[in-house]
Amino acid sequence: MRLFHLPHRSRTTTCLVVACAAVLALTLGLLATSCGSTTSTSTTAGVTTSAGAAGAGAQVEIKGFAFNPASVTIKVGETVTWTNSDSVTHTIVADNGDFAKSGDLAQGATYTATFDKAGTFAYHCGVHPNMKATITVQ
Repeated sequence: MRLFHLPHRSRTTTCLVVACAAVLALTLGLLATSCGSTTSTSTTAGVTTSAGAAGAGAQVEIKGFAFNPASVTIKVGETVTWTNSDSVTHTIVADNGDFAKSGDLAQGATYTATFDKAGTFAYHCGVHPNMKATITVQ
């Protein structure tokens, strides 16, 4: 039983409005996701991390389920910036908790850590633990 009758044109218009609203909501959601965590920072044991910021130091590409290069050497105060070029999510996790976890990095996302003390820092992907690499800070 129908409570009220909408003419054919009104139903078509209603469907069009609902479809446009869905497209708008999806677009705004995607924009919010891509702009989300660019200002997040954290400091752990002499290492400051942030999402999206790049500075002097080394660039590491995540591609083919590997960190490229697998070993980098930087000076105290410099940064390492990781960029995920794979189509799957990866994370950056210090083996000994020497720096904050990156959180999920979707394709194209970046993560940056500034190393304020000398040492060797081993890390891996939290999603794919067989992906391993090291950072040497002099």
